[in-house]
Amino acid sequence: MSPHLPPAYRPLHIEATQGPLVVLEGVSGIGKSTLARLLTKRLGATSIHTLPGPHSDWSSDVNVRLRPLPQFAFYLSGLLHGSDCIHKARTLGPVVADRYTSSVIACHAAVHGVHVDDVTRLLEPYRSYLIQPTHTFYLACSEHSLRSRLAGKADVKRDDMDLLDVPGRLEALLENFAAVAEQDPTAVRLDTDDKTAEELADWIINHLERDRA
Repeated sequence: MSPHLPPAYRPLHIEATQGPLVVLEGVSGIGKSTLARLLTKRLGATSIHTLPGPHSDWSSDVNVRLRPLPQFAFYLSGLLHGSDCIHKARTLGPVVADRYTSSVIACHAAVHGVHVDDVTRLLEPYRSYLIQPTHTFYLACSEHSLRSRLAGKADVKRDDMDLLDVPGRLEALLENFAAVAEQDPTAVRLDTDDKTAEELADWIINHLERDRA
């Protein structure tokens, strides 16, 4: 964004940060929320979901009633608000984000049949407003594992069902996340097959500690 924007439109400027911003990305049902809860507890972190409230309360209606471009504007608004929340939370300690910029790009592109590069270009003017993650862990697993996890999920949402019921949706999402990760300097790929949430949390924390050393 232009540095000549009015002060009210500029991102928050907070010098003191007290820990990393760890982002978990991947398709619905892969285990991000469970892993986020474990990491939040073990790191003494603040947990933030993108979209945070109040956007999270409106998303179902938005997905049904708005056409693709207004829908993107809504998710961009939630992402900008999420970045503000993260800025404030990092004055207290680490932050664990369940989804962030990559999900907005990958999911919007898959749902509306738009190329990832086109969605990225729409978001690009606002990139400097968004706080940069320390690490973005892209969770991956086999389709068999994903189906098993979704079958055991207690709070199954429409997005979860569409992932397997809408022809080509899973393949499009996996391709989009891979494309976004390829351009993400904070990306770390993490295969979750045959690993418990506790084992994944151990691996991530060890990775963070190695980078700090």
